[in-house]
Amino acid sequence: MKLWLGTGLEEEDAARLSPFDRGFTLGDGLFETLRVREGAVLRLSAHLARLATGAGVLGMALPPLDLAAALAATAEANGLTDGALRLTLSRGTGPRGVLPPAEPNPTLVITTAPLPAPAPPARLVIAQGTRRNDRSPLAQVKSLNYLDNILARQEAARRGADDGVLLNTRERVAETSIANVFAVIGGDLVTPPLSEGVLPGVMRAAVLAEGAGERPLTPEDLGRAEEIFLTSALGIRSVAALEGRTLPGRAVAERLRARIAGA
Repeated sequence: MKLWLGTGLEEEDAARLSPFDRGFTLGDGLFETLRVREGAVLRLSAHLARLATGAGVLGMALPPLDLAAALAATAEANGLTDGALRLTLSRGTGPRGVLPPAEPNPTLVITTAPLPAPAPPARLVIAQGTRRNDRSPLAQVKSLNYLDNILARQEAARRGADDGVLLNTRERVAETSIANVFAVIGGDLVTPPLSEGVLPGVMRAAVLAEGAGERPLTPEDLGRAEEIFLTSALGIRSVAALEGRTLPGRAVAERLRARIAGA
């Protein structure tokens, strides 16, 4: 595989990152996962806008190059027409300590991956061991620090589930470890607002544009939902069960998947 490192393409075996890179030592950085379909990067503008917003929150400059062109070049170099790109941006190397260097040199890495096999409808549990910090500005940032998400996913695996729903500090629904959550409740399609500690997903925005609404949701709200589905940049996934309760509804997710998931 060829990957983009810094300002150009390199062979995977030749690529080198500094052990003092703050992305490695402190999780000081951002990433985007982008879907490629028929050679085109889907929702590219939305991804780059979110990356720029996240960089602004972190006070980190974007590298002075054409990111869209770098993504396209990486996909082309690997013959990727249908799959995924991951763009990882760290603040770069720095001395020991938390305070960033005065003149950072960001590290940019772009890699490719095939799409995973289609996943069956997900089995969810409500994560008990960790919470999403809705009071943190990082809730709106797709940062390299995913430890709360990892803990929730590990808990879900121990409990025989595919993913865990993260609650926020007010015990309301935020998202799962890797996706935004939508529910059909009383016939209304709703999702938690960003103020609940929700990452502003690009597929989430596409579903909102189709007429979904936003309102705070409790675990009890999800418990009476007729249908639940998850959204990420790679698609829309129905939910088969929540805390052991079967959810037979699939119609809304299937309709949206046909309309927008691959567009």
